[in-house]
Amino acid sequence: MIKKSVFALLSFVLLGNTASVLAQTEPEDIAMLSDEYQDSFYESLKQKGIENYDKAILSLEKCIQLKPNDAVAYFELGKNYLWLKEYRNAQISFEKATQLNPKNKWYWLGIYDVSFETKNYLLAIETIQKIIPFDEEYKDDLISLYMITNQFDKALFTINEMNDKFGKSEDRERYKMQILSQGPYQNAEIDNLIVQIKQNPKEESNYVNLIFLYSKNNETDKAVEVTKQLAKEIPDSEWAQVSLFKVYLDQNQADKAIKSMNTILSSSKIDSKIKHRTLNEFLIYVNKNPQYAADLEKAIGYFDNDKEVDVAKEVGKFYHSKNQLENAIKYYEKDLKTNSDTDRETNLLLLEVYAKAKQFEPMTKRAMTMIEVYPSQPQFYYYAGLGSNQLQQFKNAKTVLEMGLDYVVEDIILEANFNIQLGEAYNGLGDVKKKEFYFSKGNELLKQKK
Repeated sequence: MIKKSVFALLSFVLLGNTASVLAQTEPEDIAMLSDEYQDSFYESLKQKGIENYDKAILSLEKCIQLKPNDAVAYFELGKNYLWLKEYRNAQISFEKATQLNPKNKWYWLGIYDVSFETKNYLLAIETIQKIIPFDEEYKDDLISLYMITNQFDKALFTINEMNDKFGKSEDRERYKMQILSQGPYQNAEIDNLIVQIKQNPKEESNYVNLIFLYSKNNETDKAVEVTKQLAKEIPDSEWAQVSLFKVYLDQNQADKAIKSMNTILSSSKIDSKIKHRTLNEFLIYVNKNPQYAADLEKAIGYFDNDKEVDVAKEVGKFYHSKNQLENAIKYYEKDLKTNSDTDRETNLLLLEVYAKAKQFEPMTKRAMTMIEVYPSQPQFYYYAGLGSNQLQQFKNAKTVLEMGLDYVVEDIILEANFNIQLGEAYNGLGDVKKKEFYFSKGNELLKQKK
């Protein structure tokens, strides 16, 4: 992930922060600017503010005529060219600004943003190396560029360097795992972690990362040994359970895996992403070993107050994708009960599964309830009509389907299904003429989609 200097935040920091640029200009220089220069300069800012970049450029060119060696004007010129995507002119303007004042970080960042926007990553690397002396944290950008250009040796070296100086970060660890997933780099990192553990035996994360690498290389015995070492150095470590859990699962030692999992999920130290990953691994295991479904149910309970992820819904989606309809229904219903009973996405997923499972009575009841909550959502009318037809409540089917059809917009398949269900409703009511009309209309719509 590229840092804040990238084009994504350009409008906030680089393109909008004229004050920060002027702050780096000597006050006496500003005071000496002529009225004509000032009028032209502030006219350019006004035009840029209303996105008249061509007019802003004309005003800045006048500034440069009045003061040919003014770095600020060239910098502003570059920003306006960048907004117009005239990248060559933008780069020339930023380069001129750096030539006039090489000690201003923002001028170099202008070149950097042009190079990144044009995917000229070699120039971006060259430029960011000139920015780093101003702010060493921009080495995180350098790491990202090394990753993009597949310079993994340099990336790994810089990651370790930054970790040592500033501590680990989520992005660096993600890049590191990406590099280490390519076998040739794992041995070097294993050696590095062994050294780190010797130097600082109380740092949990080094043990965890080493256990991960040994497990990935199928060196289970070594992974277990490191886990034992971690337990010895840090007896109350909960992090040890993260790796032990995976080891136990791989060895099909379910009871030990479940014990480790419960320790992980109840821990206040282990972050939610690792907890979600642990649950997901256990979910996959239970899918093959359904005798542990009760333990899965208990595990999901740890996430009842999770504000980031609706875990029960995600479990429902998993079973949904496996066409295990009863389990999908169970967890969708659990999610609606635990979180919001009116969540639109979960209700639509549940109705879809009800339909596949031919559970038409609860499907119809829920769809009718959701029509009251979302009166302009056509899918709820459709499921209510479909269920009513299956329950031979043809009059109700006709009513809700005719109401819902008015809300269908630019969805040919849904419109076709509405017409087919209306045909079913009129067939049940004995109106052959309207039955044929709606069936015919539904089939014509389906032909349009092919």
